[in-house]
Amino acid sequence: MRLLVLGGTQFLGRHTVDAALARGHDVTTFNRGRTRPELFPDVEKLHGDREGDLGALAGRSFDAVVDTSGYVPRVVRETTDALGDVGHYTFVSSISVYADLSTAPTESSAVRELEEPTEDWREAYGELKADCEDVIRERFPDAFVVRPGLIVGPWDPTGRFTYWPARIAAGGRVLAPAPPDADAQVIDARDLAGWIVRGGEGGLAGTYNAVDRPVTRATLLETCRRVARSDAELAWVDGEFLLAQDVGEWMELPLWLASPEYAGMLSVDPSPAFDAGLETRPLEETVHDTLAWVERGEAPAETDAGLERAKEQRVLDAWFSKE
Repeated sequence: MRLLVLGGTQFLGRHTVDAALARGHDVTTFNRGRTRPELFPDVEKLHGDREGDLGALAGRSFDAVVDTSGYVPRVVRETTDALGDVGHYTFVSSISVYADLSTAPTESSAVRELEEPTEDWREAYGELKADCEDVIRERFPDAFVVRPGLIVGPWDPTGRFTYWPARIAAGGRVLAPAPPDADAQVIDARDLAGWIVRGGEGGLAGTYNAVDRPVTRATLLETCRRVARSDAELAWVDGEFLLAQDVGEWMELPLWLASPEYAGMLSVDPSPAFDAGLETRPLEETVHDTLAWVERGEAPAETDAGLERAKEQRVLDAWFSKE
C-alpha cells in the first residue's frame, strides 16, 4: 500500500510506521518535524501543521491513511478535504468517547456530546473525539474507527503504565491499590499498530473497542514483579484510605479508578476486535520490553503519571500505623 500516517514519530504512530515498513508498504508521514525527526530516514516525510498548514498534503492520494493525531473535528475535516483520493481511512479515537463508563461499554453504547461549543480537546477530549468520528464517517462510510483503552509499551510518553514495571523493579514495599481482584486492561501499542496496518490491507470497516482481555490488578502487578525478578512487596491499600490521603486516581496512581462513574472503563469486552483480527502478545512481553526501554535510558525522565516515592512512603506509613 501507499500509506499515509498522520503523525508517525511519537508513540502509536511510530509503531504503525514500523509495522507498515515490516510488511513492505510504501509509507509517508505528515507531521511538524519536531519530534524525533531523525526517525525513518527512508520514509517520505511531509512537514506541515494540521492547524492551518496542509499544503504538503494538498491533492495527495493514498491507498490508506492512518490518523493518530486527530482531536478537533474542524481540523480533521480540513485534513480530509486537503487530501486527494483515499482508499481506506483508519481513525484512532478513544474509549473516552462513551457517555457512561460506570459499566463496561460496548461499541453500540451512547457517546458523549458537547454541552457547549469548544475546541479545547484537553477539556472535552471524549466529546471531541466522538465528533471527529462523525466527520470521518461522513467522508469515509467504510472507515475503520478504533477506540483504544490505555495504550502501553515502549515509547509511551505518558508513563501511565510504565510506572508499574519501573516501580516494582526498584523493589521494596510498593503501594498497590486494593482490591487485588479489580480489573486491569491495556493494549500494547505494537499490537494495536499491527492490527491497524492489517486492517488497512484488508479494508476493515466499522468501529471497535481496541483493548486486550482484562486481567486482575494483582495479575498485572505480579507479572511486573516476576518479569523484573524483583523482591518488591505489594502492600494493598484500601481505596477509601487512598482518597483520604489525597492520592489521585488514574494519573498519580496509574490503573486505579476509584470514581464510580469509571467503574467499567477497565472491564471492556474485546471480543469484536479479536473477531476482526486483533492479536495481542503476552503481558509478560509487554512488561519485559517496557522495562528494557526504561533501562536503556530511552523513557522520559519525568512524566505527569506516577506516585512520588516520598508521598508513597508517607501513605504507607499512615496505612500501617493505623493497624
